[in-house]
This record gives sequence, structure tokens and C-alpha cells, in this order.
Amino acid sequence: MKTVFTIIIMLMTFSSHAQRIKDLTDVAGVRSNQLVGYGLVVGLPGTGEQSPFTEQSFKTMLSNFGITMPENLKPKIKNVAAVAVHAELTAFAKAGQTIDVTVSSMGSAESLRGGTLLQTMMMGLDGNAYAVAQGSLVVSGLGAGGLDGSKILVNTPTVGRIANGATVEREIKSPFSMGDHITFNLHQSDFTTAKRLSDTINDLIAGSARAIDATSVQVNAPRDIADRVSFLSVLENLEFEPASPAAKIIVNSRTGTIVIGSEVQLLAAAITHGGITVTINEVQNVVQPGAFAEGETAIANESSVNVTQEDARMFVFDPGVSLDTLVRAINEVGAGPGDVMAILEALDQAGAIRGQLIVI
Repeated sequence: MKTVFTIIIMLMTFSSHAQRIKDLTDVAGVRSNQLVGYGLVVGLPGTGEQSPFTEQSFKTMLSNFGITMPENLKPKIKNVAAVAVHAELTAFAKAGQTIDVTVSSMGSAESLRGGTLLQTMMMGLDGNAYAVAQGSLVVSGLGAGGLDGSKILVNTPTVGRIANGATVEREIKSPFSMGDHITFNLHQSDFTTAKRLSDTINDLIAGSARAIDATSVQVNAPRDIADRVSFLSVLENLEFEPASPAAKIIVNSRTGTIVIGSEVQLLAAAITHGGITVTINEVQNVVQPGAFAEGETAIANESSVNVTQEDARMFVFDPGVSLDTLVRAINEVGAGPGDVMAILEALDQAGAIRGQLIVI
């Protein structure tokens, strides 16, 4: 028996294990927000850049401190780099707290190692500044080059990080404390799971929850913010059994990975597997004219064609075949990842798969 390794992953049913509400849902309105900024990294050991927008940014920074440079003077600023700075402002972040920032080179700087980010405003989608970033970068990448143009790179030296590098200056209002209810949004939309979630909450407080669609469950909540926090703390730790996932087969054609859901079954089907391998070898031979014969030395091409036919095998599925039987049969056939994909696609076209085949 020939076994196929690492090409099929079986998803076992997880509905037999209860999970907490907080592990399966998000609370509507409780979310992070993306921030972005543009700044300068200084103090680089000659690994910066000299580009028009870097020079303009450098002159603008100096003018903010009352220093005016002549228009015809172009400073050599190989120790400066223009960078993009981004971060995530977590939910309920308060003014004065700090968040981590990531700094990425925007131009031709060779490395940001050893650099310091100058004060950079972090803007939200609405154009307001919500944090200010500044500090010394930690860069895990390393780059080196020789005079002959040879280079070596380890990781990415043009991206760095500053732990607690931005200070929050403005809070974002959260709708968590508004209205008469809170809403749980499921990570995976499912009508059955939404119904079970609402039933679990109603078992604790009758009539307080209702599923409004396959994703959201609305729960009546106290208006007082302290009571609401305590109320949510109780709800998010309740456990219930989510519904079994839909019957799906996921095929990644690039990596040869196949994931088969535990609910997948087959209808009656017969499959044959086999193939023909054709090998063509081209050989060039030198042909010499005979003794005292007229002619010139020439090159003759000779082709060798070999055809190898593998033994074709067939197996039959009865109606309602389970995942285990399918995997065992494919292993017995000795099919490789590409062959397994072809078999699954053929079964899907024949209407023999009780489930959805998705190729990514």
C-alpha cells in the first residue's frame, strides 16, 4: 500500500466541545483603528537616501525650528531617510497611554539600523491626529555590500519597530456605552450558531437576546456603564456548542494542500486512476564520410521515444461514504497531490460530492 503524506488534512467535528462566547464573537463597536504618519529617521550611518522629497522634508523640518536654508543649497543627508509610520490604536485606548509603531522606508535608504524617528503625527481616517510617535528603532534586518557590487541581506533592514513608541493624544469615542443593547457579531456567519448563541443568553436572562441575522445577535443591556461592563463580563464567559461547519473541500492548487471538512460525503461513484508517461530523448551523433568518399562531417539527430503506462486502478464508492473511507481509498490508489485534485474536481463535476469544492 502506498501512502500519501501531508496532502490531506481532515477537519474533525468541533461541535461536541462547548466554546465561550468571547472566543466566537466580537462586540459591535469594540474595535481597533489604524493610524498612519510620515516622518524622518535621522542618525543613520550613511545608509540613508538623498531624494527630492527627503530634501524637502528635511528643509521643512528645519524651517519649523526657524532655520532657513538657501534655495540653491542641496544638503548631503545620507544619514536621513523618509519613512512611513503605522500603528493600531486599540479599543478604549486613553490619552497618555502608549502603543507600538512600525517604521518603513519609503525611498532608497539601504538600512534603518541605528536610526531615530523624529516626532511624527499619527493620523486617523478622518484626518485628525490621534498619537505622536518618536524614538529609537529596533531593526532585525542586516545588509552588507562589497566594492564589486555584491550584497547580502538578512531579513529586512528597511523596516523597524519602536515598542511603546507612540503616545495617544486623543481618544476615539466608542458606541459601546450608547443605546439600549449590545450586539455580538460571529466570526463565522451561521444561522444555526446565531440561534444557539441567542438561546444560551436567553437561558440566563429570558427574552433578552434575539438573532437578527446569520452574524449578529442583539442583547438588551443596562444603560449604566458600570452595570453594562459587568453584564458583558458574565455573557462573554457563557459556553455553548456552535453548529458544525458546512461541508467543504478546500484545494490550494499552488501548494498542493487539500482540506476536507468532516461533513463531506460522497454519493455512489466509481473512479479509475492511471496514466501514460511519454519520455523523449534527443541525441546528437557526429557522422563522418567514408574513406575516399566525398562529403562533409555532419551532425545527425536521433530521437528515442519511450512510453510507460501505469497500472490503472478502480475503486467504487457506495452512497454516503464518509471522509475516512475517501481518504483511505485515495491513499490506496497512491495518488499524488495533483492527482487527488483532479479526482476531486471530477467527482464534483459528476455531482458525487455532497459538499462544496473550493479551489484557491
